[in-house]
Amino acid sequence: MDYETLDIQRDGGVATVWMNRPDVHNAFNAQLIADLTAACQALDADDGVRVVVLAGRGKSFSAGADLNWMKAAGEASEADNFADAMKLAGMLRALSGMAKPTIARVHGAALGGGMGLASACDICIAGERAVFATSEVRFGIIPSAISPYVIRAISERQAYRYFQTAERIDARRAAELGLAHEAVAGDELDARVRAVVEALLQGGPKSQAAGKDLIRAVANRPVDDALVQDTARRIASLRVTPEASEGLDAFLSKRPAAWVPGQQG
Repeated sequence: MDYETLDIQRDGGVATVWMNRPDVHNAFNAQLIADLTAACQALDADDGVRVVVLAGRGKSFSAGADLNWMKAAGEASEADNFADAMKLAGMLRALSGMAKPTIARVHGAALGGGMGLASACDICIAGERAVFATSEVRFGIIPSAISPYVIRAISERQAYRYFQTAERIDARRAAELGLAHEAVAGDELDARVRAVVEALLQGGPKSQAAGKDLIRAVANRPVDDALVQDTARRIASLRVTPEASEGLDAFLSKRPAAWVPGQQG
């Protein structure tokens, strides 16, 4: 599919989604939100896609909300603002809820909603000049739609600080907070993303999707009888799948599994 604000490149089972509004640092507007929502849904339904990388053209990953879009929202009714906010929240949920592994390739600014995008992806690799912030309070608003993903990434305790101060967070600090999994030199960013992609391609696609679902089911829950039974049922159901059988046979036979690129057929 063609998207007005996105450039999607396919390389085998890897789809790189480039936000393509470099003149405004890939800031959100209604069209970008709609395009990202549709792209996440389409790529998640595409069996030929194994991994999705989210990146930004130009100098920034994403500088958050487009100021003209924000100004128009400020002049609209509360009902219209709610409808717009639901579209943004739906886009972030579509990204976070993808069954496939997602990687944020972050360079330059990842502010406001851009930090939300990085947090909503499973993995974040940041270049050394990347800078993050929940800058909304400086505009008299709050990082509301992105909050579930940012708090999950940096913890409730850290959110109390950064949601109120809007301080800039450099790549090193982002890695310390858990927002970025790695902070690397700018000229190493693409190589590190490729290395993580290669690692992901070694795993079974159905087990990876099940692993993501497992995290959602287990995180922040007490270890009670219901949780123990749920985890036991999940592994029991997966052990009898063709993917598990293939994975075990490949390991015992000392060969790559059928889902590894170049092994099909």
